[in-house]
Amino acid sequence: MEEKRVCVTGGSGFIGSWLVRELLQRGYTVHATLQNLADPNEKNHLQALEGANQRLKLFQLDVLDYDLMAAAINGCQGVFHLASPCTLEEVKDPQVELLDPAVKGTLNALEACRRANVKRVVLTSSISSLVPNPAWPPNTPIDENSWTDIEYCKRDKIWYPVSKTLAEKAAWEYAHTHKMDMVAVHPSTCLGPLLQPKLNASSAVLLDLLRGSQDTHSNYWLGCVHVEDVAKAHVLLYETSSASGRHLCTNGIIRFSDFAEVVAKICPEYPVYSIDEGTGIEDLYKPAKELPFLLWKLEVANMTLVVADMILLVAHVRVTVLNVTLAAAHMTLDHDGFIKLVIEMHTNNNDTVKDFCPGLII
Repeated sequence: MEEKRVCVTGGSGFIGSWLVRELLQRGYTVHATLQNLADPNEKNHLQALEGANQRLKLFQLDVLDYDLMAAAINGCQGVFHLASPCTLEEVKDPQVELLDPAVKGTLNALEACRRANVKRVVLTSSISSLVPNPAWPPNTPIDENSWTDIEYCKRDKIWYPVSKTLAEKAAWEYAHTHKMDMVAVHPSTCLGPLLQPKLNASSAVLLDLLRGSQDTHSNYWLGCVHVEDVAKAHVLLYETSSASGRHLCTNGIIRFSDFAEVVAKICPEYPVYSIDEGTGIEDLYKPAKELPFLLWKLEVANMTLVVADMILLVAHVRVTVLNVTLAAAHMTLDHDGFIKLVIEMHTNNNDTVKDFCPGLII
């Protein structure tokens, strides 16, 4: 039987760690890249995964260093390119901190894939490269032809969507020029247990709410999806030869104020700020009228993944909060405490997690 060998760039991150886990469970040999091989916070949780001793190889990677990228990808039939900076914080130099690593790193990955004769590339893009797009016709479902308005984001100094949009556009141009087999997946905000001992951006949003942050994220719409579903979606797109193009991965979209309301109801013992703006989570279709993502279905081969089930949002929030709060009603949530709880609660309550979020319908 031919060995199934793939590379996951950004393998120590939130999505990357779950993807490595999923691939190992499916019998793949995995090359996972880290920023620092000497950092136990990057490698220990990966080396502890089932199958890691036999089928996991770790590589140090600076995405701007082509030779390091090529070394990690060499010998692989498939590549999942996730490595790209993700931050919700204000950046001092967006070109250096976000744009160059996203765009040049993606092109380095694709060049290495082309030279190594990689059969398929799965690019991890983001819902942030699809929206915001103010020029999209009103009352028209947003589809794969939508691209985030870069100038709109630059005016508001929202640089992460700019980085993801520029990187994906550059990737498609390269893939089309060189006739490469590439497919893109666009996750929304990922919730769920952390495998890695570092706080990721989406968990930081939740932690801020639990700490009582009064940032209302005015007019901000939040798409939510369980991180394990995102990992499964990556593998599904890789293994489905007929899949092509851009694929949204989300379970629903609501206003940030409604998200905060859900967190407040689940965690009454924490000072979650009540934001006086919202659409009402009980109204399933109202968000679809304002942002019609909810009615979009992803078609992969003969399977349809329905992503319009907003009710699952409550489950996703509950799963993530469970990992923070169930055994810690009286604990101060500093950064280290948050991370420790997330890891412990995932370890001790995996059945509970799966009961709340059964995963993709495939």
